[in-house]
Amino acid sequence: MPPNISPADTAWLLISTALVLMMTPALGFFYGGMVRAKNALNTLMMSFSALGFVGLAWAFFGYSIAFGHSNQWWGDGQYFFLRGVGLEANGTIPHVLYFAYQGTFAIITAALISGAIVERMRFGPYLAFITLWSLVVYAPIAHWVWGGGWIAKLGALDFAGGTVVHVNAAAAALVCAVVVGARKDYARQAILPQNVPFTLLGAGLLWLGWFGFNAGSALGANRSAALAFTNTMFAPIATLVVWTLLDLFRSGKATAVGAATGIVVGLVAVTPAAGFISPTSAIILGAFAAFPSYFTLLYRARTRLDDSLDVVAAHGVGGIVGALLTGVLAQKSWNGTADGVIAGNWSQLGIQAIAIVATIVYSGAATLLIVKVLSAVATLRTEVREEGLGLDFTQHGEEAYSRGEGAILLLDGRNE
Repeated sequence: MPPNISPADTAWLLISTALVLMMTPALGFFYGGMVRAKNALNTLMMSFSALGFVGLAWAFFGYSIAFGHSNQWWGDGQYFFLRGVGLEANGTIPHVLYFAYQGTFAIITAALISGAIVERMRFGPYLAFITLWSLVVYAPIAHWVWGGGWIAKLGALDFAGGTVVHVNAAAAALVCAVVVGARKDYARQAILPQNVPFTLLGAGLLWLGWFGFNAGSALGANRSAALAFTNTMFAPIATLVVWTLLDLFRSGKATAVGAATGIVVGLVAVTPAAGFISPTSAIILGAFAAFPSYFTLLYRARTRLDDSLDVVAAHGVGGIVGALLTGVLAQKSWNGTADGVIAGNWSQLGIQAIAIVATIVYSGAATLLIVKVLSAVATLRTEVREEGLGLDFTQHGEEAYSRGEGAILLLDGRNE
């Protein structure tokens, strides 16, 4: 092994890459438990398919757009089709491993969007959308923040993807939910989760994978990784406690879906801050993050916006709160990089806000353009009859729970 490649750092990044890759199937179970039984497989496939379609797009083009060395806005084509990506060192790990690790982030970011449009978007156009989106939206924003682009030069702090992953995906999810439109039954009848244990399983596996997501972003087995690992453990713990108490005070019942959602909100919020703040600050951040996401979720349910699985409330609001609080709670004594407001550096909060606004504006506008172009050449929305039958049967020819009813349902569009 070349002397500038660390065996310890390489081992940790190998583990982290596997952990983050696992998060995409975990997301499928988290989402899949919250939809109706007739759409369970389709929802799982929306996550699993990202592994393939976004993964190939990343290998062929996305990595070079994100980490090529062209300018502050867009990487050049030096790594197209993995040209120049080999076993040479990238820091203290092999370049090919760095490429693979970053690819897991592109995959799950695209998959996150599906939570806003489950149960009504046709599968073919969805595949086209996430593939294009990963190249046109995700890769450039990754370049801005992590590839030496203008947000990095501005001094914004985003340890593992508060803006690049969560705010970015939520802005896109909002646009998609509006353009595709609400489910035919939304606000007309109760739409209940089909398998809450699936959702809890997904949340637990997401938490496990998130240790690779955040601590792996230190790119080595070092003190920064240890700090991010600890913060990834304790921020969601605080969010889970506060979310549960809010449920109890509001309704007298602590819901399992609420607990799973609270865990994810805490993980989202600590993502940009993981390697920049102390564990005590992480607990404060996690506790605080529960409030805006919880009440945004309640408010959204009273509107006509059918963000089916609350991507905006969990990932958008959680990511914004986390990114802003990074600018408040960061301490150079812990991170060796930058101070936030509590250490007297008020400008960091403004820089964080600029990064958030830029991400929302670009992601929202570019997503709208992609969706409008796709809608001009393909039908995005399933027909009402197909939606009634369920997307498992109409999009995949399968059923999550075999009932032997497929042929009957096909003949009877009145089925729910």
